[in-house]
Amino acid sequence: MKRNPDRNTQVSDVPEDLSPIPFEGMPDAAAGGAATAEPAADLGELLKKAETEAAELRDAFLRAKAETDNVRKQAQNDVAKAHKYAIERFAQELLTVRDALELALATPHDTTEALKDGVELTLKNLSAAFEKARITEINPAGQRYDPHRHQAMTMIESDQPAGTVVQVFQKGYLLNDRVLRPALVAVAKRAEGSA
Repeated sequence: MKRNPDRNTQVSDVPEDLSPIPFEGMPDAAAGGAATAEPAADLGELLKKAETEAAELRDAFLRAKAETDNVRKQAQNDVAKAHKYAIERFAQELLTVRDALELALATPHDTTEALKDGVELTLKNLSAAFEKARITEINPAGQRYDPHRHQAMTMIESDQPAGTVVQVFQKGYLLNDRVLRPALVAVAKRAEGSA
């Protein structure tokens, strides 16, 4: 750059040496490489190669995207079917219970003992269906009150330790470890005159 020594301001941004900088891939004219059409042909081939590679990559991307969309849609369908038919096995087990109840009502019973036997058989079928579905009973009589599994309906003065379940009004049920219905219970409290 030239500077004006009088005003100390810039006159021109053009460098004094304007000779071209040699490029490694280009033939040097001084070295005898006078072929000027050759770099253009190489550039054309490189451009074609790059376009072909870009097209292949785009095609691979679109295929991968389509495959991912198909997998996602299939997973959504599987989840929807699982929600829709989740209780199918349990429902099949309950069909035998219904059949037993209908049979008990359809046959004339001479005695209440025969009716009781039919109801016991039905309860046995229902218990087997619950067991297969991993539904377990919560019957906490005599156990410590657990607010996560029991619902206290009342407190009763009792000689049992405070916080003990003394009466079960309605059994509760668990599905695996999740409470389906808490047990309705009465919980012991200290007698008013005791210390």
